Amino acid sequence: MAEKDMQELNMDFLLKLFGTLDTNLEILENAFSVSIINRGDSIKISGDKESSVSMATKAIEQLEKLSKLNETIDENSLNYVISMVKEQREEELSAIYSSCICLTNKGKPIKAKTVGQQRYVDAIKNNTIVFGVGPAGTGKTFLAVAMAVSALKAKEISRIVLTRPAVEAGEKLGFLPGDLQSKIDPYLRPLYDALGEMLGGESFSRFLEKGIIEIAPLAYMRGRTLDDAFIILDEAQNTTPEQMKMFLTRLGNNSKAIVTGDVTQIDLPFIKKSGLVEAIDILNDISGISIFKFSHKDVQENWRLVLRTVTAPILMIRFIS
Repeated sequence: MAEKDMQELNMDFLLKLFGTLDTNLEILENAFSVSIINRGDSIKISGDKESSVSMATKAIEQLEKLSKLNETIDENSLNYVISMVKEQREEELSAIYSSCICLTNKGKPIKAKTVGQQRYVDAIKNNTIVFGVGPAGTGKTFLAVAMAVSALKAKEISRIVLTRPAVEAGEKLGFLPGDLQSKIDPYLRPLYDALGEMLGGESFSRFLEKGIIEIAPLAYMRGRTLDDAFIILDEAQNTTPEQMKMFLTRLGNNSKAIVTGDVTQIDLPFIKKSGLVEAIDILNDISGISIFKFSHKDVQENWRLVLRTVTAPILMIRFIS
């Protein structure tokens, strides 16, 4: 029987570690086949194998580092740390212990929660054009918006331009009432939500009125040259090759473009090729352009991960046919 004592632990950390009704503790014990017993400000880890006790200890040490950053230990972060320790990649977790990207309107820090997300943030910092490709729930759009807001507050750029193709997801909604803004609002709502959370409703509305933040359908990008701007193209899997080429040639001086999309959620007619898929093939290994692909480990919403696991084989038929 192998044993390990971890002593003089912070009580706030222990409360986070155990979770509600010791649910986190149960996940740790099942993951490493160990028993974890609390003794005041210390815990005792025991198991049949030395390696299992050692991995459980490493996982708890990494969780303690997260806790010191005022991070909650939820099921997502717990399972992520467990998977990294099992793959002997716990040293890579140091990448997510960095400072926050920016603060939300309520003062909550926005940080990368996985190694993949941190590498995505670093790619945005170091490249002119970044493609963020991956499943729903990986934070590719939210982190891009956070980086744009951070750059705006630091006065590195003078405006943010957000755009996405106005393509319906599997059903025809018909003509929408109202002026142009009213017609495109349903397609751009996710971008509104992200900006509203970071800036607050009042500041967001003021920036929109002044043109500091511009949200427009992709079709209205033609003929423009965007200088001193942070440009985000969301849902890029629904662009045609012609639209993608048009968008990428909009960049002017001191501008940065982030293109996000999920190639398993293409809503274009089957006869049309996705501009995102073609751009990834053509622009690979070009200086100043980074193509970052998220993995399922970067998903921060469990129900989305389950849904993707079930539906991905069906969706891949689109690329085979």
